Amino acid sequence: MPESDYLAVGRRTAIRPITQADAEEFTTRTRESRNTHRPWLFPPDDARAYAAYAGRLIDDPTKAGFLVCERGGGSAPADPIAGFININNIVAGGFRCGALGYGAFAHALGRGLMSEGLELVLRYAFGPLGLHRLEANVQPGNEGSLALVRRAGFRLEGFSPDFLFIDGAWRDHERWAITAEMTGQKS
Repeated sequence: MPESDYLAVGRRTAIRPITQADAEEFTTRTRESRNTHRPWLFPPDDARAYAAYAGRLIDDPTKAGFLVCERGGGSAPADPIAGFININNIVAGGFRCGALGYGAFAHALGRGLMSEGLELVLRYAFGPLGLHRLEANVQPGNEGSLALVRRAGFRLEGFSPDFLFIDGAWRDHERWAITAEMTGQKS
């Protein structure tokens, strides 16, 4: 994929907006990663669920969906999708904040691709999107997700019991956040 199609480019990864055309690869990677995601995350694994998911990210101005792609990691011209990072509940005005949701696909685990992808999303969020703060709510036992936000420089701000309804129950979450100033960017 030409670099001009990406929103931000790193050494090994690049980010681009999620599209409806990504359905086949995304759902295939989701099915391959089921053991990686469960019990924390349930991304769409069939065409119908993906169409609804992508539609919300594309059509709702309070959401932004990004794919983290491994540059040069596949056969030309496509770079394989390593994971996804979404900014939900975007609020403008004096708040300028959003809530992160993300997931890595199994083939990308342990390779630093999501860390680099998150850095690119932070740069984009605090730059062109004009946000000042991003929050990530993580289930306490999800060590991989906690490690990702720690590496990115997020600070732990609190604990929310029964915060999100996931897999049939209300789950506790730790609240992590980062601001543009913490990354060296101005907002």
